[in-house]
Amino acid sequence: MKVATAKVLLPVLGKPMVQWVLSAARGAGVEDCCLIVGKDWQQVEQCVGGEAEYALQMERKGTGHAVMQADDFLRRHAGGHCVVLAGDCPLLSQKTLEEAFALHEREHNAVTVISARLSDPYGYGRVIRDGQGGLLRIVEEKDANEEQRLVQEINSSAYWFEVDALLEALPLLDNRNAKGEYYLTDAIEILLRGGCRAGVFEAIDSDEILGANTQKQLLTLQKVAQAKVLERHLDNGVMITSDDGLVIGPDVVIGRGTVIHAGSRLTGDTRVGEDCLLGPAAVVEDSLLGDGVTVVSSQIEKSVVGAHTRIGPYAHIRPDCVIAEKVKIGNFVEVKNSTVGAATSIAHLTYVGDADVGARCNFGCGVVTTNYDGKRKYRTTVGDNVFIGCNVNLVAPVCLEDGAYIAAGSTITDNVPKSALAIARARQVIKDNWVLTNKEE
Repeated sequence: MKVATAKVLLPVLGKPMVQWVLSAARGAGVEDCCLIVGKDWQQVEQCVGGEAEYALQMERKGTGHAVMQADDFLRRHAGGHCVVLAGDCPLLSQKTLEEAFALHEREHNAVTVISARLSDPYGYGRVIRDGQGGLLRIVEEKDANEEQRLVQEINSSAYWFEVDALLEALPLLDNRNAKGEYYLTDAIEILLRGGCRAGVFEAIDSDEILGANTQKQLLTLQKVAQAKVLERHLDNGVMITSDDGLVIGPDVVIGRGTVIHAGSRLTGDTRVGEDCLLGPAAVVEDSLLGDGVTVVSSQIEKSVVGAHTRIGPYAHIRPDCVIAEKVKIGNFVEVKNSTVGAATSIAHLTYVGDADVGARCNFGCGVVTTNYDGKRKYRTTVGDNVFIGCNVNLVAPVCLEDGAYIAAGSTITDNVPKSALAIARARQVIKDNWVLTNKEE
């Protein structure tokens, strides 16, 4: 991939590939997961954390060798079933895993391979069947003869195993092949020779087996995944005016009647209500938007936005904000780690950080909450129905009580009582004819 990031952490629609795989497995009922990782294991653990346990494969000796590293994990699950998945195949669906497992149990298979048919199977292991259509073996591309390379049914690198059968087969693997590796696929022949049953579940959608070994293949994954996600939202009544530059993550939920314009990016655990208007160029990450919210050319991160609030253009809602309903946050406004009450207007060129703002307040142009003294950050409290004039600095910690009125150009360092007017600026002085007197100088 020619990047420093572990391949399985590269994002598809903003979600790391390994998280796609884990989500599908969890959705299919898999309770315990073990990630087999290599030299970049710390990156993976930092991303996945306690969602799985880990087994180290410090030398890359093939897929069979990788599964051998999970011996302790497998033995703790003896008597059950396990699914083996590739961390860079993010499109394999929960439904396919569930249906493959149903067949696996119904046929009492020791192993069930998930396969797919491709018009161009180059590079994939071929599924070789016997005369009755049963599974005979899987042959890797480099080991296949000319006849076998004509086979279009390929191995997806996803398998259901009886754990006990897998544990019996792993010690019998060898590396007598073109790559000198221990292939997990050889376990199938070992189990068949031992009288066990092996089956194949053919995935209906061949796109599910797509992986990524190059940036070009990763881009293909992005396009295929996005097409599937957009189709789901369109079917649910979301209007997409253009998909140019549009990214919608797999876990995003969007209410019917919402309109999304070009260049928008909705990712992570984002929930969008009904009848919203997003874009162009709306960026929403891990956030909750109520019904009727408008976001124009703005960014929202890890925050909650109430119904019928308008944000943008060119606003930035940073993490840990709670914006109430019917709020107006206009152009070049930044809000961070703050709460904003209903029907408050913060129209333009303003910074609100570490603040608790009440309802029906008005922020004039150029208001700044000065929340940081170089060592610590402090909060600003603004009550209901407060009017703050243009170019005001609120030096935290400070409290403006309900109904306070702050004159333009003031720097407020002390609390302002309820319904009081605060003026904190030098008195204007007029010196008549000063320009004429000092012009030559």
